[in-house]
Amino acid sequence: MGLKLHYHNHYHSPRGGALGALLLLLLPIFLPSLFSPLGHASPSMLSGLNVMMKSNFQEWNVPKSRHQRLLKSALQRQTSERELSDLWTPLANQSLKPCAESSIAPSLPEKSEGFIQVFLDGGLNQQRMGICDAVAVAKILNATLVIPYLEVNPVWRDSSSFMDIFDVDHFINVLKDDISIVKELPSDFSWSTREYYATAIRATRVKTAPVHASANWYLENVLPVVQSYGIAAIAPFSHRLTFDNLPMDIQRLRCKVNFQALVFVPHIRALGDALISRLRNPSGKSGAVGTNYLQEMPDVKNKQGAGKFVVLHLRFDKDMAAHSACDFGGGKAEKLALAKYRQVIWQGRVLNSQFTDEELRSQGRCPLTPEEIGLLLAALGFDNSTRLYLASHKVYGGEARISTLRRLFPLMEDKKSLASSEERAQIKGKASLLAAVDYYVSMHSDIFISASPGNMHNALVGHRTYENLKTIRPSMSLLGQLFLNKSISWSDFQQSVVEGHQNRQGQIRLRKPKQSIYTYPAPDCMCQA
Repeated sequence: MGLKLHYHNHYHSPRGGALGALLLLLLPIFLPSLFSPLGHASPSMLSGLNVMMKSNFQEWNVPKSRHQRLLKSALQRQTSERELSDLWTPLANQSLKPCAESSIAPSLPEKSEGFIQVFLDGGLNQQRMGICDAVAVAKILNATLVIPYLEVNPVWRDSSSFMDIFDVDHFINVLKDDISIVKELPSDFSWSTREYYATAIRATRVKTAPVHASANWYLENVLPVVQSYGIAAIAPFSHRLTFDNLPMDIQRLRCKVNFQALVFVPHIRALGDALISRLRNPSGKSGAVGTNYLQEMPDVKNKQGAGKFVVLHLRFDKDMAAHSACDFGGGKAEKLALAKYRQVIWQGRVLNSQFTDEELRSQGRCPLTPEEIGLLLAALGFDNSTRLYLASHKVYGGEARISTLRRLFPLMEDKKSLASSEERAQIKGKASLLAAVDYYVSMHSDIFISASPGNMHNALVGHRTYENLKTIRPSMSLLGQLFLNKSISWSDFQQSVVEGHQNRQGQIRLRKPKQSIYTYPAPDCMCQA
């Protein structure tokens, strides 16, 4: 069947006859492969997902400690004042400092080539990186950027927009000398919406951007669309701009967006500040509402870590547990449930599922369980007076899964323990806003550690490197091998952990080719101190 595409002029949506309109409505039904929607989740997949999520509470046995010998010793651990002092000592100044401003004075083109729209999927931190890339692409094309559209994640179901999460006026103001940005399209282009692109093939949609596309690719493939129609909508767009072979002013602009322009909305910052104050002042001296939620322990005030706290990013949701294909001690019921989940979400196509649990762990490809991250922290020297803030959405297995971690660190807090339901009302049930609060608190913590790689880990490692903040990066392969050794003593385990993490606490690592500028901001975003 030959398809005749109806192109529209520079300023107006195409106006077809009744027959053309009917054809456009029927084609997606008879030829669905021609019309890929912007989102990735089909209704059947989502209905299956709902069933899987509702069965969450009946699909695993209460997990027992998998490292009982180590746990017993860890619960009896004692850390000297000198060791605690070393732990909490901030990073010394390093050879590089933040340098997000370009050496070339920013300037706007005399005339914009047209508008660039991007549609961003993924969670908050993947979208954050996409926003930075969108600004860079707009600069490359001398185009005007429309505030990016954030897709609804099929897992978290959060419909929060850019303006719900980020301070849009601050964003526009910081970048006003670099690129033109509009909050919404003018009326002549009001037809260019997500719904418009989801229903048919459109001449103004660019859907073939390769992963890590070069600047030349955009100049050769997107700029002509913008010049012909006044607008180009790029979807998908996540990870669609290279990290290499770009002019330094474009790289610095990405840094400027990430570290200066993207600021959370005031109510996110206010709640974050309240949580930080309550973590640093557990006795309630801050006078903030809700401080009575904090737990207290005797003699904590005299400890080296008094007034300080660690943020633990614990991504241990069902999505990650299933995708890892590892065994987490929930028995046959859990294994079956995660296998079914893999089939629903990824049709069983998960690379790790071809390996045994032992192979995956020895390669460092399994996320650390709450128990394992607790043992890591204990081996590094954090004692039971450590105030720990748990940054996570939902832990697969609930409280039963994190009970061992809580035994090791009884002063563990989270958003619910630190703030009243009234204070959390604006973020309740909104995964992106919950993640934004965690990101904000993480950036203000004395120490940050993540239990597994991922976008949140990558974004915060990069941001904290830029700010020279202590950040512990677990050696997954080392820990995987240590935890496989069921006869290892606590002293040997502790020695191996300490030695293996001496140079994994925030020391600057220079970005290598193909690595992300958002995880490794040096040297692109930094210069000699």
